[in-house]
Amino acid sequence: MEHQAKQPYKALKNKILATMIVVPGIPFLLVMAIGYYQFTSALQSDAHARMTRIATDHRRVIQMFLDERKSDLAFVADAVSFDQLTRKEKLTEVFNDLRKTSPAFVDLGVFDANGTHVAYQGPYQLLGKSYGDAPWFQMVMKKGYYVSDVFLGYRKVPHFIVAVKASQNGGEWVLRATIDTLFFTDMVEKVRVGKTGEAYIINDQGIFQTERRSGGDLMQKDQENLHELTPKGQVESFVRKGASGEAYIYATAWLNDHKWILVVRQEVGDAMSSLRTASYLGLVIILVGGAGILAMAFYLTGSIIRRMESADQEKSELGQQLIMASRLAEIGEMSAGFAHEINNPLQIIRAEQTLIETILEEMRERQELPENEDMEQVLDSMRQIKLQVDRCGGITQGILKFARQKETQSEAVDLARFVPEVLEMVAKKAEVNGIVLQKEISGPLPPVSADPGQLQQVILNLVNNAFDAASERYGASGGAVKVKVASENGKAVIAVSDNGQGVSKENLEKIFSPFFTTKPVGKGTGLGLSICFGIIDKMGGDIAVESQEGAGATFIIRLPIES
Repeated sequence: MEHQAKQPYKALKNKILATMIVVPGIPFLLVMAIGYYQFTSALQSDAHARMTRIATDHRRVIQMFLDERKSDLAFVADAVSFDQLTRKEKLTEVFNDLRKTSPAFVDLGVFDANGTHVAYQGPYQLLGKSYGDAPWFQMVMKKGYYVSDVFLGYRKVPHFIVAVKASQNGGEWVLRATIDTLFFTDMVEKVRVGKTGEAYIINDQGIFQTERRSGGDLMQKDQENLHELTPKGQVESFVRKGASGEAYIYATAWLNDHKWILVVRQEVGDAMSSLRTASYLGLVIILVGGAGILAMAFYLTGSIIRRMESADQEKSELGQQLIMASRLAEIGEMSAGFAHEINNPLQIIRAEQTLIETILEEMRERQELPENEDMEQVLDSMRQIKLQVDRCGGITQGILKFARQKETQSEAVDLARFVPEVLEMVAKKAEVNGIVLQKEISGPLPPVSADPGQLQQVILNLVNNAFDAASERYGASGGAVKVKVASENGKAVIAVSDNGQGVSKENLEKIFSPFFTTKPVGKGTGLGLSICFGIIDKMGGDIAVESQEGAGATFIIRLPIES
């Protein structure tokens, strides 16, 4: 019989195993192929985007540097007169101030309207030389400012100048400064992209304005004709071979009034080096992934079969639990009838007790009753009858209220009064089982909006669970359960604590799951806490558990205070 029972599982196991290998295997290979293609495309796009971004940002930095030097000279021309600047000591003072602003200034010169160098501060012998026919002088007189290309000039050293025109008392003059070419080149070359990335500047004729690390001196002609490939006003990124035959990714950007081109480039092999790494990694992933698919297929197939076998065994147990839950529900419905039937004779007893008490009182007024010890015992018995009838009435009313509450009917509930009333219903049970039941009400407590019947159900369930936990550990004496009610962070808090064994760490996460129980078969359905969770959630609150194994458990209810 056992062999026959396992035959269907064997056939099913083979089918599941084949499905788990073939179904994920084909998509896995497709995903790897598509991923490789997408990665290659994304890497190429990212490389171009990165070069474009670097060129754009670096162009902004370089252009800002040139504009700041031009602004420095314009400020001096506005603030200091021509006559003052032609004095040696004043020009030296101004030059030193400019050097503090930027160490890029090499010298400073003043020119009259004819281009004669009338004042100079710097390392060269340029005083008195005429620049009237120099292209840079004519351009600054025409435009008002000028940033030149790199040229040799009288000093026979590659350099470039920044000049501005000033007007004073109807006359015009020019203030010119030379920029340190090494300082400027260092600033341009700061770009580092991978191992081969570099940045340099050429003018609109393809002449190097800064040196290139991979070869290219100042004022040499660039053989790549990049100035013809860059539309003005745009940042272009493209791939082409350099003069050495190596393929590069280029990004080019115009600056200095479209006279210069900033070039940022990196070898394609360097930029795409991660593709080679990704290829090796992809091969490893395919091998490892294939092995993982096989391993997981065998593991999951075995796990599924075991779970199916276990499910068949649990099926009958679940059926028993559902039957038990149904019986409990029926008992709950019947409890209303029981309470009602008990309540009728209680009302008769209360009426008869009241009648006897009235007759005795009238006889005492007529002095027909003897004043002795026997009479005192009779009167004391009457008081006990009244007390116990009232107590039984309270219990039956609580049961009726619990059983008859069907639809949710929220109302303002005073927990300081409500919780003690609920605990009174289980006080006798605690006493019989040798459990110390404590309550702690920390006031003042604003009312909460809740359904009294459902809230009573939750509290009773938690307290009864706490009784069971304490009794299981301590037996007939030593158990303790504490119910604490307080207000905390704008919410009402009801905490039910016990000194039982506590809840293990692995059970904490599923303690509120339906049909989960740690009690022996026949002593719990696993529905109580899940129902409590649903009730509190509908009330807008939350319920949580705090526990350490061997140190008891505390169930905490948080309810919003009625606004």
